[in-house]
Amino acid sequence: MARSGVRGEGARPRVRQADDLGWDDSLYDENGDAADGGGASGGRGGDATGQGSGSTSRDNGSSRTGGDSAHADGPGAGSDRRNGRPVDKDGDDTSAEPRGQGRHGGGGGRRRGGGDGGHPRRRRRILRWSASVLALLILGTAGAGYLYYQHLNNNIKKDDLNLGDEKDRAAKSKANAAGQTPLNILLIGSDARDTKENQSLGGAKDTFGGTPLADVQMLLHLSADRSNMSVISMPRDTLLKMPKCTDPDTKKVYPATVGLVMTNISLGRGGPGCTVATWEKLTKIHIDHFIKIDFSGVVSMADAIGGVPVCVDANIYSKDSQGHGSGLKLKKGTTPVKGTQALAWLRTRYGFEDNTDIGRTKAQHQYMNSMVRQLRENATISNPGKLRSLAETATNALTVDKGLGSPLKLYDLGNELKKVEPKRITMTTMPWQWAVSDSNRVEPKPVEAEQLFRLVREDIALDGKDKKKTVTAVKASTDPAAADDQIGVTVQNGTRTAALGPVGGRARTVSQLLVGKGFTKAEADSSPATAEETTVIRYPSADLQGDAQAVAKALGVPLSAVKKSTDVSGVTLVVGADWREGTAYKAKAQDNTTPESADVLNGAKTDACMHVNKDYTWS
Repeated sequence: MARSGVRGEGARPRVRQADDLGWDDSLYDENGDAADGGGASGGRGGDATGQGSGSTSRDNGSSRTGGDSAHADGPGAGSDRRNGRPVDKDGDDTSAEPRGQGRHGGGGGRRRGGGDGGHPRRRRRILRWSASVLALLILGTAGAGYLYYQHLNNNIKKDDLNLGDEKDRAAKSKANAAGQTPLNILLIGSDARDTKENQSLGGAKDTFGGTPLADVQMLLHLSADRSNMSVISMPRDTLLKMPKCTDPDTKKVYPATVGLVMTNISLGRGGPGCTVATWEKLTKIHIDHFIKIDFSGVVSMADAIGGVPVCVDANIYSKDSQGHGSGLKLKKGTTPVKGTQALAWLRTRYGFEDNTDIGRTKAQHQYMNSMVRQLRENATISNPGKLRSLAETATNALTVDKGLGSPLKLYDLGNELKKVEPKRITMTTMPWQWAVSDSNRVEPKPVEAEQLFRLVREDIALDGKDKKKTVTAVKASTDPAAADDQIGVTVQNGTRTAALGPVGGRARTVSQLLVGKGFTKAEADSSPATAEETTVIRYPSADLQGDAQAVAKALGVPLSAVKKSTDVSGVTLVVGADWREGTAYKAKAQDNTTPESADVLNGAKTDACMHVNKDYTWS
């Protein structure tokens, strides 16, 4: 059954504005500060602790396979509180003011510098990650009483987090020594044309009501200690295998794909939860939340923000005689973009670099980093009228998982994100190579993509500025291993690399080595060689962990290389590229640097400028 992303068609009742619902702008001076310097009370409504259900409808829309895409982005959770409000280590209120009554019936006027209590005036520092991340920060600061909170709560659209099989889910992120856990959020940009506004913005009039594509996909990783943030973009043209997904509304089952398919079709296989399942299957990174935005959401958020500076190294007009291009037209240099112009920037493929999705990804990174810096410097964000507008826009623009489905939860997430300075934000693109099966598409670059994914899984900062972490020894299994001659072991050849072909006969050589050590049921797998950066031993269930560790000890492979995986049916040894010769395994020092092919862009880089393709310039 088709579903609309709009919360009801036809005439809608008048939305009660903030001033109707208890938001009294007279409580603030022209700068947005409390008019009295103390606690400004006012408005209606009591303690806003209700979570509200919101909507569970999913954006269903249309798309074209080859068109330009929308932009989506997003965000962290939890904070210390006193009576429901965030406080710092000294017990002072750290929320951006004015708070009004978004979460409490009480006021919340901010102390002026040198006022009561002798506290200096605190500088507001609001981090915005992108259009949707701005929303997260606004929601907690735009307080307007219990009724207005409920109004914002009902704006938010929600959907299921993961539509894949539970057995395919990645293991949850481990806590650090201080008990803190990292946070992973998938940001999804949909090209859905499910409303007249989205259709108008997206063009392609013949695609109204079609299946939406996840044309922008970015994994945002917030470190456990909240000191750094990393983003991995996956090019829209990436080919990979999709897991089984089940639509939560229709119960339709989309079977796992046998061959490779475009990554952006995941959104049409039951919703954003299938895009999440696809990422988890590929990266083995546990995803905690998702945030999705469509064309109209990008435009409305960009308008509410007021403009983001972007740079091109020549005049650009993204349109050719065949109709290719987003229509973006800018002069050489830096220009603030907003509204439809911001959407055009984020969708532009023809005109940047080599006219591929890779160039578009770089442009999106530049936009996001610029927005972070812009909003940290934008003092007008404290204006209550602007906050009200942004809160309305944000809650109407986003679809989130149910774990983020309230203004309070979104605020908490944004509060975590703003702890990271731009200089500790690292934007990357998944290392890729041209696909063997289709020269117009790309696929993950085996060794380097996995290295990038591993760094995120292990919460290692991509900017290389992490403090040295204590390595925790892997514990031996509590389940005793079977006798060596009763342990079945399948040995596979994983010695192929991007630069080197596989070493013939390695699976046979190592299986015979195991037989000589008493593992008489070890057998070589005759399947074609794969690419595995380091030697790994996989097992499917807890009762085989001891057997897998026994194989590792016999070969001198570290226990850290023994991994649980639902991709195997028994103990499976994959001889990696680190063991291309000999019968004695020597573990190499682990490389924790971000691959150069990830095309790193630091969040504090202010001189980033997109290279314009010479065929799309004008004078």
